[in-house]
Amino acid sequence: MGERIRLPGPVKDSDLIRLELSTWPEVKAYLECCKGIILPIGSTEQHGPTGAIGTDFITAEAVALEVGRRTGVFVAPAQPYGMAEHHLGFPGTMSLKPETLMALIHDLIISLATHGFERIFVVNGHGGNVATSKAAFAQAYGSAVDRGLLVAPRLRCKLSSWFMAAPVFSKARDLYGEKEGQHATPSEISLTLHLHPSLVDKQRKLGEPAPAGPINSYKDFRIRYPDGRMGSDPFLASPAHGALLLSTAVDSLTEDLEQFLSAT
Repeated sequence: MGERIRLPGPVKDSDLIRLELSTWPEVKAYLECCKGIILPIGSTEQHGPTGAIGTDFITAEAVALEVGRRTGVFVAPAQPYGMAEHHLGFPGTMSLKPETLMALIHDLIISLATHGFERIFVVNGHGGNVATSKAAFAQAYGSAVDRGLLVAPRLRCKLSSWFMAAPVFSKARDLYGEKEGQHATPSEISLTLHLHPSLVDKQRKLGEPAPAGPINSYKDFRIRYPDGRMGSDPFLASPAHGALLLSTAVDSLTEDLEQFLSAT
């Protein structure tokens, strides 16, 4: 049986758990009491005519930082680019190829494992990242063994998509019903309105969205979903909903993280 990973405990200021604001001696000291770290990943892609292009990494980072604040677990800088090839028909989208994203996540995991991190908790904000991230986890486990890293037998990675957490999914359906849709959803837009009030001015009533359906090439996507939405009505979004959904997501993912770190 392996040793359970201890949680440092809550902090008042999220700056205290941001890896990029820490020094290397502070990280070394942290690793003496906790081997876990949170890695937020998202995407830079279109979110319909009224949604922010950075929605997926903005929301993932916000959830990750609050989970980190509640638990005292370090949070790595957010990875803002994901696998969003199907959104390239819309200006502003910046995508990584699946193999690029896989290599990037693999390299980040191995970098952290080299220093002694054993549990990598990935907070995800983009559905297109799921399959590639899990493939990267499998590759990283093999690399840790091949490189003779001491953490190899204990290295574990977990992907938690905040928008797919059961309480969040249920709350979104309660608020928006079928108008939640599958992309540029009012739930994710609500989170951005809560986090960045200036985005409220960009919202406006839109026509009926194209119904959700298959995702193929970016040219096909643009034809099927002309304004970028998939069955969603983001005009239903509100900052108040965003605050509620953020709290719900953080509650759920905090529990996930605690279970992940305490498992042997």
